[in-house]
Formats: sequence, structure tokens, C-alpha cells
Amino acid sequence: MKHRIRTRAHAHLRRIPLRLRLRRTRGRLLRRLLIAVLLLIASLCTAAVVAYRLTDIPEPHPETVTQSTVFVDDKGSYLGRRGPVDRQEVPLSQVPRYVQDAVIAAENRSFRTDDGVSPRAITRAVLASLTGGERQGGSTITQQYVKNALLSPEQSLSRKAHEALIAIKLDRTRSKDDILAGYLNTVYFGRGSAGIQAAARNYFGVDTRNLTVSQGAALASIVNIPSYYEKAGSDPKVTATLKARWSWVLDAMATSGAITPKQRADATFPAFRFYPPGTTEGQRQYMIDVAAQEAADRLGITEDQLARGGYTVHTTFDLALQDATTEAVKNLKSTKGTTLHTAVVAIKPGDGAVRLLYGGSDYARQPFNDAVGGAVEAGTALDPFGKVLLGSPLTDLQKTPAPTPLKLASAYATVAANGLYATPYTITKITRDGRQIYTAHPDTRHMLDERDVFMVNAQMSQTPKTSEPSKTPEEAIPSTPTAQKTPTPQTSFTAGAGGGITRRTIWSTTQDPQLTLTIALFADRPGKKKNTTVPAQLPNNPPPTESAEETAAQIWQLATAGRG
Repeated sequence: MKHRIRTRAHAHLRRIPLRLRLRRTRGRLLRRLLIAVLLLIASLCTAAVVAYRLTDIPEPHPETVTQSTVFVDDKGSYLGRRGPVDRQEVPLSQVPRYVQDAVIAAENRSFRTDDGVSPRAITRAVLASLTGGERQGGSTITQQYVKNALLSPEQSLSRKAHEALIAIKLDRTRSKDDILAGYLNTVYFGRGSAGIQAAARNYFGVDTRNLTVSQGAALASIVNIPSYYEKAGSDPKVTATLKARWSWVLDAMATSGAITPKQRADATFPAFRFYPPGTTEGQRQYMIDVAAQEAADRLGITEDQLARGGYTVHTTFDLALQDATTEAVKNLKSTKGTTLHTAVVAIKPGDGAVRLLYGGSDYARQPFNDAVGGAVEAGTALDPFGKVLLGSPLTDLQKTPAPTPLKLASAYATVAANGLYATPYTITKITRDGRQIYTAHPDTRHMLDERDVFMVNAQMSQTPKTSEPSKTPEEAIPSTPTAQKTPTPQTSFTAGAGGGITRRTIWSTTQDPQLTLTIALFADRPGKKKNTTVPAQLPNNPPPTESAEETAAQIWQLATAGRG
């Protein structure tokens, strides 16, 4: 009986149209669907909350926080760096606000108001991953910082989700200024520059705090494709492309009120340092070698620790004079089968600051520094001191047959300072994170009395008579005194080892109370044993004495040209 009733009911339902059946059950289906959606949303939210709570903000990768140490000359001009990456941290307070705004205009205009993520960018990335489409960019500055400094560079859906969670948590636990500072100190700008400070130096030769509006907008524009834009200024096509993006960034800054209409109108596309750098960059490594060793000694650390420490080492060197000297000695040529070496040292008498240190023509081919390590035949270079007794540390100088140019220059600087010896030094101060952690103090002591100083000066200035007999191989070649030609007493002296056309070394020293300049020319040739050298005759055309004195005079003029 029940079976018949059920059969009749089913038959009745079959007679009811499907449309009517759906209408009768629609409410129930909608309720079920709504419950399913709510359960799914609740599950996703729960999963997101759990994932958020379980997500830790990782420490930055070691390579992203490693800093290089930068060396600058006496005027703050960039000499070079030491370290595995070209990066130095700067606080956000040293980044002009318009530079910050330029980066925000170029990379993430909602940065100061967003939650650390861009839902639109995430959606694009997810769709691209699911469909196998092209990788999508458009991440926020916070996400870029997370990707570059905190996570691996892999591209996957799970990694993108992890990146978003960390970005959200970072945005909620750190200030926008902290995030922006981290980003600016780690983002890659091309030319080997990690961070805004290295970029400012490598593209424009200035510190971050000295960037102009135009320079800041240019650096902000470069972040988009740094490997392409690093040739800006030397490649016309790259320069034109960057200029268009630079204008776009400035227009956005003007629209947002980050710069005034007048600043926008006055902005001109900046000039870039040439890339790749010129040949003089390698020559500077001689100076950096000496300064790095001294800086490490002063701080009581190793040179490797110095290179990774993010220090700024302020040196005593005059970079303009160094580069001019590099050009001046290019005319000195070797002869076939021999190598001509030139070493030039300039010291401030009575102080010890090394103003010039030319240790060789090509650091890549000869990393050995002839100015501080070259044992050059003394010959008659110390004859003016005669029997004058030198105090420590120059006691042994008269006895050594091969002093270094630096030691010889320091001895004559003692005479120029009226007997006051000053230990040569190349570091004036060392700073880190805006704090000065080392300051140099000249180390001086009296070594010669007035009588000794007078005697040495007299010997240096002595003019030989033309009727004198021929010099022996180890006799001096004094030059004509030049005191009457300059506003301060100036003395020049040239001497050497070997005689006549067999000169092996020529020394020439010029000095006054403000500067002592010593130049040494010597030659060597391959020895009989592999990887050895022996002294060789200096080139005779032109005569080596003439070459040394003319080169010394040229460098002296360059060194003293700015005096009042």
C-alpha cells in the first residue's frame, strides 16, 4: 500500500513541470548555497588569520644589510670603496623629502595610505600564475622591500601569498618611514649600487642629502629597469628613454603637490657620471690600499671587517692633484726590455698629512705600491744631510741603501718644518652612521736643531760650478735654487744612483714650509730567475735628470696653484 502511495506521489511530481519544482525549492537551494559560501569565507578568513598569526617577519638577508666602506679625499670627493657590495645605509632624515616623493611617484603612489599590498596587483599575479601568463609586477614598495630584502626571489603562487602576508604584517607593525628607509637602503639602482647612497654617488658623484629634485627624479625612474638605465648619459637611446620616464615622474610629483609648479618648470635633465668609469679609477687603489690598512689599524679591526663595516674613511689625499699627477707622468716612457717606475709623494711639513701618493701607473698590472713599498736605490739622495744626526724613526734612513719614497719625503719634510718631524698619515677621521669614531692627531717631535736645518738647506740649494770635474757615479745633481721665484722659500734638489748614461735611479725633491714633494724614477728588467727583476738603466732620451725635474716642476705647479 505504501509503495502504491509513493509511486503515485512520484508520478504526481513527474507531472509537475521542472520550472515549477525549481521555483518551489529555490529558497532552500539559496539557503544551502549561502551557508556553503559563508562556511567557505569563514574557513578562508580563519585560515588567513591563522596564517597571519603564524607568519613571522624574517630578518633581512645578510647580503642586503652588508655595507661597504667608502673612502673620500680631503674635500669629500669619492675615491673608491672596499666591500662585497657597494652599499651604505643612510637614515631617512638624510634623504630629501622630494627624493622620497619621487620614488613614491615612480613606484607606489598610494604608499603612504595603503595597507602594504595592492589587491589589484595580487589578483593579476594569481591569474598569471594560474593561466601560465607573463609574470606580473606592480607590487607596492612594502612588497618590493619584502621581496628584495626578506625573501628569496622565486616566483610562485605560495611565495606571492607569503610575501603579501609579511607585507601586511610589516605595514601594521612598522612605520611607513621605517619601511621606506629599508627599501631605499636595499633596492638596486644599477651600476653595482645597492641603496640610494651608493646610487647618488655612482650616478652623480654626490651624497644622498645633496641630490637635487632632478637627480632624485632620475634615480627614482631608474629603479624600474636598473640594468638597462645604468648606461644613462653614455648611451643616447637609453638616455632618451630615461628622460621620458623622468618627465613622467616629475609630472606626477607636481600633480600630487610634492613639488611646486615652479620647481617642475625649472627642472632640467641631470648630467650623469660616465659609465663605465675611466682608467684613473684603478690608479686610486694605491691610495685606498694604504688608507685601508691605516684605518683598520686605528680601529683595531681587520681590513675585511673594515670593508664590511659601512665606514666612511676621510683621507688626507687631494684627488684633483692625484689625477693631475697621473696625467703628468704619462709622458715618461720605458725602453724596450725595461720597465720604468715612477713614485710621487707629497707631504705637509710639520703635520705629516700625505697629500699625494702616486704608486704606479696601473694597479691592475702592478698592485705593488712603489711609493710606500718600493726599495729604491738611494745613491746620493741623502747627501744634503751629511753628518747630521737624525733622531728616531729616521735614524736608520742614512744607513739604508734603498729607502722608500715616502720615508725620503718625510725626512726632507722635517727640514722644511724647521726640524719638526711628523709621522706620515693618510686618515683624518672615520665616521659610521653619522658618528665620528676616530679623529687623527699629528704625531710630531723635534729631530733637527736650527743649525742642522740650515746646513741641509744650504746643501740642497748649492749651485755647482761649470768648471767642476765630472761627477762620480754616486754624486748628487743639485739644481739651481728657486727661492727667488716664489713667495715662500722654496728649495729643490735632484740626486740619484748610477752616473752618466748609466743612471738607475733619479730622485728629485722640491719643498717649502707648506709642502714637500718627492719624485723617484727607477727602472728594472726581468731577472735570470723566473718572476724576479733586477735594476736597469733609465732611458736616456730625454735625459732622466731632465725628465724628473720637469715632471716634478709640473706637479709642484699643480700642487701650489691655488695658494693666495
